[in-house]
Amino acid sequence: MGDLFACGWGKYCQINSLPVCVNPGSAFNCYWTMPFHKKAKITMENLDERDMTLYYQVNYTLTDVPADAAYFHAQFRRVPKLPVKSMYTILDGVRGRGQYVGTYLAWEVKSPGWWGEGEMKFYIDGDKEFPTICGTGTEDYFCGSYNFENQETHRYQTFSTPYSGLAQVLPPDVAYRPGQRFGLYRWHIADPVRFEKELKVAIQALGWQSGGRYLPLEDDIASVGYWYQTEPHAKFPPLPDAATLAIKPMSIAPAKK
Repeated sequence: MGDLFACGWGKYCQINSLPVCVNPGSAFNCYWTMPFHKKAKITMENLDERDMTLYYQVNYTLTDVPADAAYFHAQFRRVPKLPVKSMYTILDGVRGRGQYVGTYLAWEVKSPGWWGEGEMKFYIDGDKEFPTICGTGTEDYFCGSYNFENQETHRYQTFSTPYSGLAQVLPPDVAYRPGQRFGLYRWHIADPVRFEKELKVAIQALGWQSGGRYLPLEDDIASVGYWYQTEPHAKFPPLPDAATLAIKPMSIAPAKK
């Protein structure tokens, strides 16, 4: 559930953004507009073996909604080990007219070194091999630069802003080590990605190896894609089962001597 609020890995982190705010001590707030015409229903499913206590508050207004108002959608996916030389799919099979408005990624690296050279790709309205929009690197897409690295400490620097953030670096006191985990968000509010018929969103998982060569990664990646579209929407893929959703204890590889 935390991934919907850009706060994954079962760990709290503060999010200071326009559509999502996560505040102390564990206040998860969502301001994405969610229009409806006839009725609305919100459910929560407990996949654990223990009972849980849930506190919530839902604010809504009964008013006229335009007939052509697009509905809000959000889709979660996770691949615990990305197949070699493959792209990670955030969304696929979206059919209809609408606009893509945000991405959250929870990313665990499995290799040493920098991991964020993958391009973000938006395949729009019939694109095949080449996407309409193709990024230049993971940190560029999430509005950072040069490995998200603090130039004085040479460690990752977290940030949380209205439209983008690297809000999670776990643990925060190491860099470029296998097993480290990250949480990143990017909201396309001022720059929505619009489509008329269909949309697919994917990202490469690429690092560096010796000689300036790209290193295809086999990392653990989870995501939420956020978009608005006219109905009906295509059927979502099934959610992972409880075993696939489980987060294993973090194990950081020792530094090379």
